Amino acid sequence: MRSALAILGETGRTDFTVLEVVERSKTSLRAFYQHFATKDELLLALVAKIMVDATDRWRAETTGLSSGAALRRLIDRIGAPAESTTQDSINRGLTYYNDHLLETRPKEFARVLAPLHGLVVDILRRGIAEGEFRADLDVATDAAILMQTVLGALRLRELGAELNGVPIDSAHLYAFCVRGIHKN
Repeated sequence: MRSALAILGETGRTDFTVLEVVERSKTSLRAFYQHFATKDELLLALVAKIMVDATDRWRAETTGLSSGAALRRLIDRIGAPAESTTQDSINRGLTYYNDHLLETRPKEFARVLAPLHGLVVDILRRGIAEGEFRADLDVATDAAILMQTVLGALRLRELGAELNGVPIDSAHLYAFCVRGIHKN
C-alpha cells in the first residue's frame, strides 16, 4: 500500500499498473496477489485505511466540543487544502477513484465511508441531545446527506471562484449545512 500511495503522490493518478507497484515495493507478483486479488482491491484497502485514520484523528479532535463546534471542526478538516503537492496529488487521485468506486462498487464504497458517517451521526445525535440541532432529524439519513454534501463540495473550492468570483471554503460549507439541521 505504501508503494501505491507513493505512486499516487507522484502522479495524482490511479491508472498505474500492478507491475509498477510490485517494482516499487521490491516484491513479487505472487506476493502482491497473496494480499490483493486486483489493483482495485489494493486501492480500496488504501482508501479504507486513509478514511479510518482520518476519521480517528477527527473524532479525537471533536471529542469534548459542543456539537456545533465539532461539526465546524470536522468540516474544516475535511475541507482543508492539501499541505503539500504530494498530498494534493493523493487527494486528486483518490477523489477520482472515489467516483469510480461509487459507480462500480457502491457497497464497498459505503463501507469505506462508514467511519466518517458514524462520526457525523454521533455529532448530530450529540447536537440533538444538547438542543442545538433539530430533534426531528432522521439522523442516519441526514448524516449521509451532510457527509456527501461536504465531500462533494470539496470540488467547488476552485469552481466557486469561476462561477461566482469567490472560492467556496469550509465557512461557507458549514453555514450551508447547519441551516438544515440547526434548531431555530
